[in-house]
Formats: sequence, structure tokens, C-alpha cells
Amino acid sequence: MGHNTKGKAVGYWTATAMLAVVLVATGFMDLLGKPEMAEAMEGLGYPLYLMPLLGVAKLLGAMAIVAPAYPRLKEWAYAGIVFDLVGAMYSQIRMNEAEQIIAPMLLLLLALGSWYLRPPSRKLPDLIPIK
Repeated sequence: MGHNTKGKAVGYWTATAMLAVVLVATGFMDLLGKPEMAEAMEGLGYPLYLMPLLGVAKLLGAMAIVAPAYPRLKEWAYAGIVFDLVGAMYSQIRMNEAEQIIAPMLLLLLALGSWYLRPPSRKLPDLIPIK
């Protein structure tokens, strides 16, 4: 394994692990209806019945990005994570709380880093080989 490949693997696993930990933690907080999560949802104008759905989605997304194999499932998980985080940033901006976008923006950077750095075994094959 070359130096560049090893560095890329370390970057991938660091970003992926950090993202997965946050997804699991916030997923459980959503599922358990933690008051700080409920307050944040209500503050953004979202109904509290979305919390269990988001909690399950976050837990499934975390499992998908760390599981070996299943590259198509990983692509869908990354897409869902990006939609969630972009939606969180948009909601904060729309509610005039732009200063609150830092956390979802950092998580978005972790998600994009994890996706970009993933090894070939965790990617879908190219449909049209680029030469």
C-alpha cells in the first residue's frame, strides 16, 4: 500500500467514523425524543412526528456507510445524508438563524470527504470507463 493510498484510507476512515458517530448519536436523540432535539425541530417549524423517521434514517445511514460491500446502498445513504444536512442548513437560514449552519456544514464536509475518499471496494463501478 503506497503512502498516498494509506493517507487516503486514514482520511476516509476518520471522516466516515466521525460522521457515523454523529449520525448514531443524533439518531438516538431523535428516536428518544430528547428535549433539545424537539425544541430544535419545533423552532424550525417541523412537526415532532418527523423525529422518529429522521432517527431511523440516521441510524440506517450510519450503518450503510460503515458496512463492508453494498456500494449501491452506500450511494443512497450518502445522498440521504447530504439531503438531510443541506435541508438543515436551508431551514436554519430560512428561520434567520444562519449562525446555526456551522454544525451541519461541518458534517456535510465530513460526508463529502467520506464519499470522495472511499476505496474502490466501496464504490459502484463506472458505467462508462473513462480512458
